[in-house]
Amino acid sequence: MQIKLDSCEVRSLRENDAESLAKHANNWKVWINLRDAFPHPYTIDDARAFIQNTLGQTPEGHFAIAVDGETVGAIGIKLNKDVERVSAEIGYWLGEPFWGRGITTEALEAVTRYAIEKHGLTRVYALPYAWNPASFRVLEKAGYVLEARMRRSAVKDGKIVDQLLYAFVVPE
Repeated sequence: MQIKLDSCEVRSLRENDAESLAKHANNWKVWINLRDAFPHPYTIDDARAFIQNTLGQTPEGHFAIAVDGETVGAIGIKLNKDVERVSAEIGYWLGEPFWGRGITTEALEAVTRYAIEKHGLTRVYALPYAWNPASFRVLEKAGYVLEARMRRSAVKDGKIVDQLLYAFVVPE
């Protein structure tokens, strides 16, 4: 998969992305806003393992966010199954030096469209932690709407935290 955008490119991950991926992922400020499956510290071995796992996925669900050819973040969808098969969860991160440039918003808009078209989805949703207003802004700019506050629904960094449920819903 490859989508060229104004500020970045969203594309399939490649084996040679590992060094850049590890460089930008190994940041506490990135880790604190992601699930615990995303390790910290984030090593070159973690990057290689993630890429190898991603290359074996069918359908493809995780993609690189690249700026000037360098992988500086990632975005992915997790397709739901059974009666929720028309929905998918989306998640993303971007290396700190690239924050505040509209890159994540543009990538999120593109991957949301891609996921809906490719998989026949009616709904794509995200669950940012309540302490992450930057992610709320990204989601809102990309057309996502706040649906709920999920009180005490997760544990991160040893603390019980709220998550907010944002969704992009295809009109009927």
